[in-house]
Amino acid sequence: MNRRASGSEAERLACDYLSARGLKLLQRNFYCRGGEIDLVMRHGDSLVFVEVRYRRRSDYGRAVETVSAQKQLRIVRCARHYLARHRQWNSAVRFDVVGIEGEAGRAAILWIQDAFRCET
Repeated sequence: MNRRASGSEAERLACDYLSARGLKLLQRNFYCRGGEIDLVMRHGDSLVFVEVRYRRRSDYGRAVETVSAQKQLRIVRCARHYLARHRQWNSAVRFDVVGIEGEAGRAAILWIQDAFRCET
């Protein structure tokens, strides 16, 4: 499986996992000039921007550890674009990370809610 296909599969797994826990998908792969947000979801009254990370093996660190400060900044910038386009949203905003590790069918999923904050 190529990198794009494995990324799409990881996003599907994460979406299914989060949906089973009460989140509702609003948009998948929101693109803006500065980057992309994998999943935009609603959890109660909160808008949740989800970064999905996949690693087949954790020899060089866990999947969730790969969300660098620079990546967080790109996600926040992209979230601001999303909010500018969807002005009706005026509730809490949260940034979550979902790490998926392992082979297909035996993957472990780690969901970190409120993984980082948006500093204004």
